[in-house]
Amino acid sequence: MTENNDRKQMDILVAKRAGFCFGVKRAMDLTVEMAKEIQEGLYTLGPIIHNPQVIEKLREEGISPIDISEIESGKVTSLIIRTHGIPFQLYDMISGRGIRIIDATCPFVKNAQHYAKLLKENGYQVVILGDKNHPEVKGIMSYAGDDALVVDGDSPLPRLKPKVGVVVQTTQPIEALKNVLSRIIEHAKEVKVYNTICNSTALRLKETEEMARKVDVMIVVGGKNSANTTQLANLCRTMSVATYHIETDEEIDVSWFRNARRIGITAGASTPDWIISRVAKRIQDTGRGSQ
Repeated sequence: MTENNDRKQMDILVAKRAGFCFGVKRAMDLTVEMAKEIQEGLYTLGPIIHNPQVIEKLREEGISPIDISEIESGKVTSLIIRTHGIPFQLYDMISGRGIRIIDATCPFVKNAQHYAKLLKENGYQVVILGDKNHPEVKGIMSYAGDDALVVDGDSPLPRLKPKVGVVVQTTQPIEALKNVLSRIIEHAKEVKVYNTICNSTALRLKETEEMARKVDVMIVVGGKNSANTTQLANLCRTMSVATYHIETDEEIDVSWFRNARRIGITAGASTPDWIISRVAKRIQDTGRGSQ
């Protein structure tokens, strides 16, 4: 679209892999399905995904997140386990109270839990690459044994045992895994690695990197509390392209696109299509964009 004589054509590019990944779509479909079947007492343990707008929509439909302290309130008859999974001890506790469990843990997260348990049972000290405060990592830790460690891609490693087994938070970048492994092999005599990085995460990062090379501005859409969305935004910033991490179209500032000819839009794995579409339309409706 061409504006007044002093304005130039601007294109909007939307990443093909922007939005819900397989695990999130599966969890959302399961939640909607359960809402039709269970009319009362259905809750999610924590937010089902890291997207405030989705959580609010579910709340409007009668599905609210609760925390652990509310499980004993008596109001919970059915509980949906979110995509990130939970520690197995917590799972057993909930089950022991007679609450129906609908497990929406992402299958890729389940793999990481399984491999952590397998490594522990085979005598390896489990090292988990990830964010120790992330709910997914807390769940994996419960399967990994008392001597398990959580490390990030940059910090110095603590003292390790001779046999080390590695699993990875599913949303970590492959470069972080390479960095950690290069340091582990300097200390351990035997190393076994399960690359549990979700393929969707790797492909989304690759596509975002390629797009960022071609545009003047990158818009990254998703929850501010979403680790993988923040990772996308950080990646774009390292490439010296103007980058804005937003949750909704209401945050858009038209001044961001001044003198820009190409705008790229990508989104985290917990961002629904309807939010991405609104963002693209809002940019287009500034009177400067075309798709």
